Amino acid sequence: MRAEIISVGTELLLGQTVDTDAAYLSKLLPQFGIDLHYRVTVGDNESRLAEALQLALTRADIVFTIGGLGPTIDDLTKETVAAVLGDEMALHEESAQRMRSFFAARGIDMPESNLKQAMIPVHGKALHNPLGTAPGAAFESAGKVVIVLPGPPREFIEMVDSQVVEYLRGCVGEIKSVIRSRILRIAGLGESSVAEMVGDLLDGSNPTVAPLASAGEVHLRITAKAESADLADAMIAEMDAKLSAILGDSIFGRDDETLEKVVVQLLTQRKLTLALAESCTGGLISDRITDVSGSSATLMAGFVTYSNSAKKDILGVDEQLIIDNGAVSEQVACAMAECARRVSGTDIAIAVTGIAGPTGGTAEKPVGLVYMALSAAGKTIVFEHRFSGNRLDIKLRASQAALNMLRMHLL
Repeated sequence: MRAEIISVGTELLLGQTVDTDAAYLSKLLPQFGIDLHYRVTVGDNESRLAEALQLALTRADIVFTIGGLGPTIDDLTKETVAAVLGDEMALHEESAQRMRSFFAARGIDMPESNLKQAMIPVHGKALHNPLGTAPGAAFESAGKVVIVLPGPPREFIEMVDSQVVEYLRGCVGEIKSVIRSRILRIAGLGESSVAEMVGDLLDGSNPTVAPLASAGEVHLRITAKAESADLADAMIAEMDAKLSAILGDSIFGRDDETLEKVVVQLLTQRKLTLALAESCTGGLISDRITDVSGSSATLMAGFVTYSNSAKKDILGVDEQLIIDNGAVSEQVACAMAECARRVSGTDIAIAVTGIAGPTGGTAEKPVGLVYMALSAAGKTIVFEHRFSGNRLDIKLRASQAALNMLRMHLL
């Protein structure tokens, strides 16, 4: 079964809102053996939405629309779907009553314009929206299925999980094939290096392996299609083993595992404590680590010593060392790590100092130059990096490299 998703909203076209709904649905459909061939975005324009629907119905068996179910004049998704399929709109009394109760429970007089949301195509099945006022709809016409869903992510996810999943089971009947995937997450290597290392494995047809670049890391997506989830998972596991044999410790996690989560797990397993001394990253590494539940057992202190005086007064870095070598130097990075470890009394300390730009660079020390050091019992190591991109890119890449430096030390 082929599917297409049409996301509706001018805010999506303008980049003001990220389309997380379509991404959520895209991950769900393969579980039902549904092949998603197209994702289309249109603005709040009736004629262009009609064009998109007409085209989708020529190349997909099931079409999902997301958004455009509000009470305002530019919310026209259900009306447009009805017109394209030759249907009429009618008030769905159960939805209208739920809407009245929704407003009454909040002590608010319901605007009459909201009744527009309770209108659905005559031959459609209403999909209850327990978290909002706009019901969805699902209906079949000439062998095609159209499912109309709300745009607000909270409402969308609830409707998909509670009703659309069951509806899809009825549509597809016995699942003849499923598509499963897994993401291998890699740090310390560039996309081209990874592609060269895995070589011919990128040319396979089932399972497929596709490299995806991300900030500071590379992802390899393994996708398999089989008669059952167990068979697809077995195919993925076999390919995972082949890739792991080649890439080794460069693979830090799978699917939703983040580098910071892996680092916290390693620190916890080894019962080690950590301190951070950050300059150009401005606390980003601390922020990422504290996003992980349980990090309080490992992260003891985080210092943002952005100025030279803070490096001297808070950490105790020798002022003459900064004068002689500059704040962005191997020597100062090492001193920051050693001082942070001493001040906090931790097992390990990480320090980062660099030039995030766009100003402040010189021919000798350009924008993107970052030194990071790790101090542990008996030794301090330091690395030089030269990152590209804007200020935020450099900060993110530096935080990623620092976390990976710590991970490799803990292995």
